Amino acid sequence: MDIATLQAYGYFVLTVGLTVILYAYIYHLYKNRKDADGHDYEEYSNIALNDDIVDTPVNAVSKTEDK
Repeated sequence: MDIATLQAYGYFVLTVGLTVILYAYIYHLYKNRKDADGHDYEEYSNIALNDDIVDTPVNAVSKTEDK
């Protein structure tokens, strides 16, 4: 086995390994959408698209603050 064949096998194993890690990370993100407080931050993903003055806010804020 020469060095070129060994490099080809190494490249293939590295590519497959990194692909598996990427898909595991994506699965982890979608499985744990909510944080410890129960907030789902995917609601904020359209905040840049829906930024007109007449659009509904992501979180409704009451006029009276609880102190």
